[in-house]
Amino acid sequence: MPWINTLVLAVLAGAFISLGAEFFTLVTTESGLGYGVARLLGGAAFSLGLFLVVVAGAELFTGNNLIVMAWAGRKITTAAVARNWALVYVGNFAGALATVALVYASHQWEFNGYAVGANALKIANHKTNLGFSEAVALGVLCNGLVCLAVWLCYSARSNIDKAVSVLFPITAFVASGFEHSIANMYFIPLGLLLKREEAVKEAAGLSSAQLSDLTWADFFVSNLLPVTIGNVIGGALLVGAVYWFIYLRPTGGRKGAAS
Repeated sequence: MPWINTLVLAVLAGAFISLGAEFFTLVTTESGLGYGVARLLGGAAFSLGLFLVVVAGAELFTGNNLIVMAWAGRKITTAAVARNWALVYVGNFAGALATVALVYASHQWEFNGYAVGANALKIANHKTNLGFSEAVALGVLCNGLVCLAVWLCYSARSNIDKAVSVLFPITAFVASGFEHSIANMYFIPLGLLLKREEAVKEAAGLSSAQLSDLTWADFFVSNLLPVTIGNVIGGALLVGAVYWFIYLRPTGGRKGAAS
């Protein structure tokens, strides 16, 4: 695919996942349904993001970890994988930040007496307080489920099939609190903007001291880096490489035919 097409489709994917993240934030705000049920509904809402990616068409870094299957089968080069992942990661980030800017400008975070903004701030603060190894492990679990959702979509024959394929794995990873690098490109920058809003901090019951780890440095070093590493392990290795090994690796007979 031409690089400009890849980049634009990646921007769309970043925006789509961000819309799912925004929907999750809204649905889990003061639900009063208890932790588990609220997370379940929030996970279903977040599924909007990947559903838009697979149906409307977009390039998502976490799903594209499955490209390792083509690399393992020697269909593409290491440089081609690196090119795609780099372009898509940058495009996803741009789409997420653009969505953050729109949501912030809309003042949607003021809804329900700043409760929506308070929830967004708490989510971001929690993510930047994760330990490095913890964030890696949560990233592994997350993208294992995301790539399984994409893998299931390969068998889909209709949009309803794709919706069902996406719904359960994505709901499970979100409800379980696993970490998605592209979603965090929305959650944490929005929290960084809302951190400056005194009304939001008051509604969240968080002081400046309690928000001390919610910084751009902690975003990149304490969350985005380890979560991205975990996502690659979970998607490329535990799903892509495993299914390549099971179904696509050359057998003795196929090696002979190929040679």
